[in-house]
Amino acid sequence: MFKGLKPIVYGGREVWPIIEGGKGVAVSNHASSGAWAAAGGIGTVSAVNADSYDADGNVIPQIYHGRTRGLRHEELVAYAIEGAVQQVKKAFEIAGGKGAININVLWEMGGAQRVLQGVLERTKGMVAGVTCGAGMPYKLSEIAAEHNVNYLPIVSSGRAFRALWKRAYHKAAEWLAAVVYEDPWLAGGHNGLSNAEDPTKPEDPYPRVKALRDTMREGGISDDVPIIMAGGVWYLRDWDHWIDNPELGAIAFQFGTRPLLTKESPIPDDWKAKLTTLNEGDILLHRFSPTGFYSSAIRNPFLRELEARSERQIAFSMEEAGDHTHQLDVGIKGRNYWVTRNDLLRAREWVLQGYTSALKTPDNTLVFVTDEDRGEIRKDQADCMGCLSHCGFSSWKDHDDFSTGRLADPRSFCIQKSLQEAVHGGDLDKNLLFAGHGAYRFKQDPFYSNGFVPTVKQLVDRILTGD
Repeated sequence: MFKGLKPIVYGGREVWPIIEGGKGVAVSNHASSGAWAAAGGIGTVSAVNADSYDADGNVIPQIYHGRTRGLRHEELVAYAIEGAVQQVKKAFEIAGGKGAININVLWEMGGAQRVLQGVLERTKGMVAGVTCGAGMPYKLSEIAAEHNVNYLPIVSSGRAFRALWKRAYHKAAEWLAAVVYEDPWLAGGHNGLSNAEDPTKPEDPYPRVKALRDTMREGGISDDVPIIMAGGVWYLRDWDHWIDNPELGAIAFQFGTRPLLTKESPIPDDWKAKLTTLNEGDILLHRFSPTGFYSSAIRNPFLRELEARSERQIAFSMEEAGDHTHQLDVGIKGRNYWVTRNDLLRAREWVLQGYTSALKTPDNTLVFVTDEDRGEIRKDQADCMGCLSHCGFSSWKDHDDFSTGRLADPRSFCIQKSLQEAVHGGDLDKNLLFAGHGAYRFKQDPFYSNGFVPTVKQLVDRILTGD
């Protein structure tokens, strides 16, 4: 029998220890997060390129006019601050004094510290805490303490939290409200899978979370500071043995994928419909993101093309050496590339199939794409507005000389463009659709039968029963 959850005190009031997972670029917006807080939980506004609105309530398109990446980057930061401020204010109003509102920031977002400072300065008394991952956000505790808000770092191991705690967080221990354990194999979006971990071999989260708690105890952190389990959480009854477990200390739960299929969720209806058709295995843990991190998304035609693009790839050298004894005679002009005989034959076959352009990658390979794809890739790389602090797709870096010094990678994609188009009515088959690996459960869960789409309140009430 499901023992149930007890309320906790957070942000000065009693709330349920269930958190809406922050999903970037206009997905976790005011409507979903405000409703989640109004239902008594902790809603999360994404402060990653959030939407802002005109006087009539219409979304303002994020159009960039700067002639250089640096100027476009400044426009992006301004959009990000204004959008997140508007989203927080609207969410706070919807919450009506119930629950709590967090904001979520991607640390690898371009200008992340400036955006976070700008949002917190203009939303005093509205934001209870800041969740932050995708990188090592050492400055997070300092910024949170400056604005008297809680911080909730997102980590995937006790080792990562130890580094954050020893270097920075112990100096602002009183503002550490929780630690989010984001399971790298189960959670949607960007995940902290290390080089020591095998993406094809998921690990049981229990010992990893136990190790995280042990690390927190080593730092003198009370067991009353919750660990938030994120990734793979669907039915709370499945986690009954985690609740009131002295080995783990206080536990809360984050829901990222389930809130996608609610009436308040701003994603397009065809995306919502797609979620109800997924089978186990339809979510791909991939490394095509220009952040360099692994991430999980629906394996739609967009991701399948990126997989195929990486398969249409051959190594080369600039001079005849070793097995590279044949000059490449397709896909390139005015350059001498030496390849193996087998790769030459493969390249010729790809060209016959329509993949007539070869693009260099940062690790001395050539990827074969159509002329149409080549034009789009080059345009997206040139139009870069610096949405990431370090972008593998465009070689952008938001400091020093604004360049990573590496060749742009055509095996990746413009994440800002893809996510904006996915949320705002673009072709879903041509854009990234984040989701957790448990998304196949929409199809299996009787709660969603006959096309039923719940309100956030109905979903939260359902979750609290263990279903």
